[in-house]
Amino acid sequence: MTMERILLDLHCHLVPLTPAATEGLKGIAWRGAGPALEIDGYLLAAPSVYRVEALLDWMDRNAVERAWISVPPPLYRLELEAGPAAHWIACLNEGLAEVAARHPDRLAPLVHLPVQHPALAAETAQAWIARGLPRFAMPAGSANRQLILSDAAYDPLWQALDEAGAFLFLHPCKGCDPRYEPFYLHNLLGSPVETALAAAHLALSGILDRHRRMTLCLAHGGGATAAVAGRLERGQVTGRPGADTGAERPRQVFRRVAVDCICHDPATLALAAAAHGEDNLYFGSDWPFSMGLPEPHRQLADCSPDLRRQMFETNPRRLLARFPR
Repeated sequence: MTMERILLDLHCHLVPLTPAATEGLKGIAWRGAGPALEIDGYLLAAPSVYRVEALLDWMDRNAVERAWISVPPPLYRLELEAGPAAHWIACLNEGLAEVAARHPDRLAPLVHLPVQHPALAAETAQAWIARGLPRFAMPAGSANRQLILSDAAYDPLWQALDEAGAFLFLHPCKGCDPRYEPFYLHNLLGSPVETALAAAHLALSGILDRHRRMTLCLAHGGGATAAVAGRLERGQVTGRPGADTGAERPRQVFRRVAVDCICHDPATLALAAAAHGEDNLYFGSDWPFSMGLPEPHRQLADCSPDLRRQMFETNPRRLLARFPR
């Protein structure tokens, strides 16, 4: 049986750094012969995340033609102050661009935006848009700073992304609640909730209504967004405090929000497709992490052929036409 072609994987992680590029940076150390990167005391030990050749080999084995690469969550470093954050972000993004430039027919970077510093995020977006790369990834929130994406401090960022018709991939990171610590729930449950929280702020504030030219994409099937869309809309309709009652309804807003397909359950994937529209569903693997889709053809075998065709070919072809670089 011929393996289906996957035109684009928009959710791949790579560490685009070398010991030379990080020499002298506080909180950064390389361990072992692998090597592995220790970031602020956390050791990112997954060997494949450092090896672009491993990603390309996985793509070849699974008939994935192109991948959009972003940095893994341990590299977000949300506690950095503005000055060190600016230097760190520059290292990450130049590294991503350099890796992609070595494989221009296979890889393209999702430029990282520092959500913890809204002004720096806007400046970074504007600078890379000027370089012809209007495609970004950003954490959906923060574990400790309790960032609120509906805050007016982010207005310049949304404006810059909207004017450029840019693409923004929101990826969750560790939540604030200590009850997530047992059973790996900070990832299993906290990540979907953090994604839905970000989506709720952007919908109920009217931000996504006012900025319709940018493309927002949520990781992991949109997290819990589809499950709570109706409840969010009821809250808007009944005038819950702070909700923009004149803005477009959340369920309609979410029909313009893209999601990847990492749901691990056919019913949940069907719910995500219903809430966001099958034309907004894209293949994402979360490579190289085990909570993703390392065996996409087997793990998505219970999807209908039509839905796989949408995710694998129809939708990415349209997206790649808009963002060819």
